[in-house]
Amino acid sequence: MLENYIPRAVEALFSKKVQAQKVLVLYGPRRVGKTQLITRYLQDKKEADFLLLNGEDQTVQHVLSERKEENYRQLLGDKRLLVIDEAQQIPEIGKKLKLMVDQIEGIQVIATGSSVFDLDNQLGEPLVGRKYTIRLYPLSIMELSQQENLVQTTSRLEERLIFGGYPELQHLPNRQDKIEYLNEMVQSYLLRDILEFEGIRKADKLLDLLRLIAFQLGKPVNLEELGGALNISKNTVERYLDLLSKVFVLRKVGGFSRNLRKEVSKMSRWYFIDNGIRNAIIQNFMPLSFRNDVGELWESFVLMERQKFLEYKRRSVNSYFWRTYDHQELDLVEEENGQLRAYEFKWNPNRKVRAPKAWIKAYPEASYQLIHPNNYLSWVTNSSTKS
Repeated sequence: MLENYIPRAVEALFSKKVQAQKVLVLYGPRRVGKTQLITRYLQDKKEADFLLLNGEDQTVQHVLSERKEENYRQLLGDKRLLVIDEAQQIPEIGKKLKLMVDQIEGIQVIATGSSVFDLDNQLGEPLVGRKYTIRLYPLSIMELSQQENLVQTTSRLEERLIFGGYPELQHLPNRQDKIEYLNEMVQSYLLRDILEFEGIRKADKLLDLLRLIAFQLGKPVNLEELGGALNISKNTVERYLDLLSKVFVLRKVGGFSRNLRKEVSKMSRWYFIDNGIRNAIIQNFMPLSFRNDVGELWESFVLMERQKFLEYKRRSVNSYFWRTYDHQELDLVEEENGQLRAYEFKWNPNRKVRAPKAWIKAYPEASYQLIHPNNYLSWVTNSSTKS
């Protein structure tokens, strides 16, 4: 199972956070490698030392349904490590885990989930002060570059802009297999959690919304316009987008403003967590030389790689876009420890783009950098490189 395993950036932190009387919650999209990460962690442990359960198994749900200390002690026996995969499937899982960590001395719990909106709601209040959270994404350039030399990483950039970073894709032999894999992801896995937990039966509306977002990468999204196009209310659009972010399909980037009159701050931009899923949604896997959306693919890709890098390095950074009503704009603004950093993303490394005049005037202390294929690697892989 781990023959082709690529080490993940969170492994050391993951091991450190498995502690007595604590629940370690591992979030991430389906098929992103959560189970493989846990298998890697457990491979050096004796089978008698841990209990591994699948939350999607109805028998497991039934066994855990009786919320009594005696029931859970009987289930665990002498084991003090409990692992529950897809824990969001188990009703009232937060209260059940709280009872375990409060009453069973020495217990360590790992719980994985492919959606935040159900598992986080259940775990939030019951496990205050009792849990750690780690997010796992599709493979990052930071992780892949540890297995490749510079020539390999550079030569595979176009492939990753088109097919994304899901772990299983890395070992599929040809283009057609990758396309079929991503199509299966969209059809069978992408929206499963929303449809199961929120009682939404109109999967076609969700897919139509995703298609509209796919064609608006890097642009502020108008919720009323989306609602009109889909014949649903603005509030429904807002709800669907929120759910899509909580099952790790989309990521929201809000507008930056310090209340300057000309700044646009009420609209948001939405990006796909993975370019491969975006391209499957619009059914376009053409090479870059035949596409007119290369700039959008680059922006979405490098923005998410930066997000993975910052999160895996446990850096607390606020991320925004910036735009004025007269269309001066920046693709990314980072705010960290009171410092501002501005970035513009360009696919063509020869383009010379300066920071907008309005930005320089309003925030003269902020740094500015152009990110392109010739310099992005240090920006998303090496913490010692200048930000």
